[in-house]
Amino acid sequence: MDMLTQWLGWLPSLAPGLLVSLQLTGLSLLFGFPLGLLFAVMAAAKFAPLQWISFLFVEVGRGLPALVLLYLLYFSLPDAGITLTSLTTAIIALTWNTGAYASEYFRAGLAAVPLGQKEAALTSGLRGWTGFRIIILPQALRISTPPLAGLAVLVFQGSALAFVIAVPELMSKGFEIASITFEYLSVYLLTAVLRVTHSHFPGSGPGAGTPPRPPPATQLTFAPPIQGNPAPQPQ
Repeated sequence: MDMLTQWLGWLPSLAPGLLVSLQLTGLSLLFGFPLGLLFAVMAAAKFAPLQWISFLFVEVGRGLPALVLLYLLYFSLPDAGITLTSLTTAIIALTWNTGAYASEYFRAGLAAVPLGQKEAALTSGLRGWTGFRIIILPQALRISTPPLAGLAVLVFQGSALAFVIAVPELMSKGFEIASITFEYLSVYLLTAVLRVTHSHFPGSGPGAGTPPRPPPATQLTFAPPIQGNPAPQPQ
């Protein structure tokens, strides 16, 4: 009961930090997913410079941990005369990291679209961007949605790294309360509960991404009768 009473007293102080964490996650996803789709399309292009730009963006974004990106942008850019706020730096770093991973998911989704769909688009006269936008892209997005939902959860969890550059997110607020009360276990346990309760996205649970099973065939289907002379009837 004492812990619950403490939690109720700390919630008003942690709520602004939780809001910042959600804002940081939302903005990173808002910019990161379209950026990932753009670089996935560039990787599938037949123009070599676009492929190399996409390759460099994805490999650097995936190869460098988000913590390293945060330090590089926040502490190194001022040496080049560029000064960003801590929140802006966190958004850029997490957007880059999100876009790099999302690009691979989108690229896999585009590759998973059956070749027959692309041929059907060409047969229907939908060529180039029109066929891609109407036929290919919707199917690729549907295939990519489950792993992207899981990526969104990881981005929300990774937003706690912004604590190291003084972003006033949930972990930062929890550290402030723990430093005053010395109740580290209770405070960090409450922040963990808040993280877990806000880490559920539709399509990220068990069985996400599993294609639905086709309904059982309960009726037989017959081919239409062939037009022509009727078959002779048995005597």
